[in-house]
Amino acid sequence: MREALRYLNNAKEILKSAPIEDNTYTDIKPVQEACGTAYLAVLKSIDEYLVNRGVNPKDLPQSIEGYREMIRKYLSVHNGKLTREFEKLYKALHIAGYYRGLLEDVDMVKAAIKSAKAFIGKIG
Repeated sequence: MREALRYLNNAKEILKSAPIEDNTYTDIKPVQEACGTAYLAVLKSIDEYLVNRGVNPKDLPQSIEGYREMIRKYLSVHNGKLTREFEKLYKALHIAGYYRGLLEDVDMVKAAIKSAKAFIGKIG
């Protein structure tokens, strides 16, 4: 999971450049970038897990639906909670944080990144 953790550390570094006032990020661009990078860390961890389980790198998922299917097929057998955790990370980091730029509360962003790290640890 070294590559996934590298992405996660990059996300944390990006957040350091975001100005904060009253526990709120005042520049959303670096927050969006950090959330997108943290979400990529989650995807990288799944990719690495799948390759280690014999999935050909050419057959790795190319969409959110593909990731959902692979999680159901390869990961949910071991832990059904991982599907729910992935969905929460997808909604928080990718949709709210990156795509919509809705996350500006410092504690919420840090909690989402912490959850990404926990997810990576569970499948690593």
